[in-house]
Amino acid sequence: MKSDVCLLSKDMDSLKALLDETEKAALYSNLDKKQTLRLRLLAEELVGMLPELLDYTNGSFWIENDAKKFELHVTLSPNESLTAEKREKLLEVSSSGKNSAASGIMAKIKIAAQFMLIDYQENAVLNPTFFDCGLRDSTAFSTIAWSLNVYREKLNQEKKEDWDELEKSIIANIADDVCVGLQGKKVDIIVKKTF
Repeated sequence: MKSDVCLLSKDMDSLKALLDETEKAALYSNLDKKQTLRLRLLAEELVGMLPELLDYTNGSFWIENDAKKFELHVTLSPNESLTAEKREKLLEVSSSGKNSAASGIMAKIKIAAQFMLIDYQENAVLNPTFFDCGLRDSTAFSTIAWSLNVYREKLNQEKKEDWDELEKSIIANIADDVCVGLQGKKVDIIVKKTF
């Protein structure tokens, strides 16, 4: 089943509609109170990172589910306000090749989306360290994608200090996976959760 598609803007009504649609999807799927809360928490995490992304993108949100297997979808496409100057400012976020500006897993997801919006292939060459942690080949997207599960596995294997931030993250503890990838000129963020 696919929910209604919510067009996103920075106004609170748009972001509230996203949360309302999440509640409806939980109700239609007969989720219990705890499961509904978890699904809503995942949607709230998405809402938290959207306002800044919506400065230079148009977006939409919907939920797809099959029984109790859910996917929360956000699709973003650059709008006319993503000027060359803004692209350069976004590139400066990772000029060292390290993701030091992104603290917290949601910031890393947001930056992955930003870099894919401005020119993924060029930036992957310029900032390989940033893109390496969390990338995987993807059949769901037209290119490779960033995945929370791959990021989690790499941190676990390397015992990196970022592991603590991952353990404290709501989305990392509730979601089964988060994928960020390109579909043509659009960036898709998909949060997956099976109850």
